[in-house]
Amino acid sequence: MAVNVAVVGATGAVGDLIRTVLAERQFPVRTIKFLASEKSAGKTVTFAGKTYPVEPIRAEAFAGVQIVLSSTPSSVSKEFSPIAAKAGAIVVDNSSAWRMDPDCPLVVPEVNADQLHHIKKGIVANPNCVAIPLCVALKPLHDLGGVKRVVVCTYQSSSGKGAKGLADFESQLAAFAAGGPVPAPTAHRAQLAGNVITLDWTLDPNGYTEEENKVINETKKILGDATIGVNPTCVRVPVRVSHSEAVTVEFHRPVSVAAAKAALAVAPGVVLMDETKGEFPQPLHATGTDHTYVGRVRQDPSCANSLSLWVVADNLRKGAASNAVQCAEELVKRGIVK
Repeated sequence: MAVNVAVVGATGAVGDLIRTVLAERQFPVRTIKFLASEKSAGKTVTFAGKTYPVEPIRAEAFAGVQIVLSSTPSSVSKEFSPIAAKAGAIVVDNSSAWRMDPDCPLVVPEVNADQLHHIKKGIVANPNCVAIPLCVALKPLHDLGGVKRVVVCTYQSSSGKGAKGLADFESQLAAFAAGGPVPAPTAHRAQLAGNVITLDWTLDPNGYTEEENKVINETKKILGDATIGVNPTCVRVPVRVSHSEAVTVEFHRPVSVAAAKAALAVAPGVVLMDETKGEFPQPLHATGTDHTYVGRVRQDPSCANSLSLWVVADNLRKGAASNAVQCAEELVKRGIVK
């Protein structure tokens, strides 16, 4: 079934990548339009060998659209995603605006695609770029032993701050390599070249950053278990693209390393890498792919019912654009889009 699609925020980093992923995955497009802010309106973009004008985001632009793939700031999403849904579209929204709304499913297709049958507001929320690969890796383990508690430390790339973050990092990196004075940060909260930043996000009243609180809340919602304990520490590292995660999982029931590896080896979206063969997930493996790479699976020596593992995924693709397109694919495949 071919569908009418609108990409909102089409000139941003994620919107641009959504266009690429739609073409790569040969999404069944009947018609497509590209929407952005007034300042970007009038520009052109290419898709599947054709050139399209960028239109301003406005209510009438959603007429006849069946699926909206939106990547805008939360304030814009709060205004226009309900308008698009009222016009009859299903919106897959990349902002944080709707993630914890009980009437909006928060979906990672490999984990909880069945939630797409419960779209009460016409909006599907695309999760945080850390929560997505974390839950892809946890799902087969959760099925085995029931996840009780997760401790996760992230190693998040500069591109998590978007194009401005990358430009900031690249200018610092060039100066750092040349041995000259490093320019003051403009997007990151401190120098990233030759450094790590433990507070590159807004600090919330509970002492955790907004990013860490997203991981706590979204992991529970995606896995469908509010009793799971989640303790994250999110850190920015001098890497261009792809986020890494050091994960320790405590289970309700014993899970052996062998059983965990067997489950991960056949889990959808997972590429298991074998450390006994010298394989270990790196950002360079994940960049440009839609897979979640998992390795270093080992017994936690401090807890009998606990395993540790290392997870890596492209934050721009699986952490944003590709997951959104996969949600759209499921909407079509399941006959949810009318």
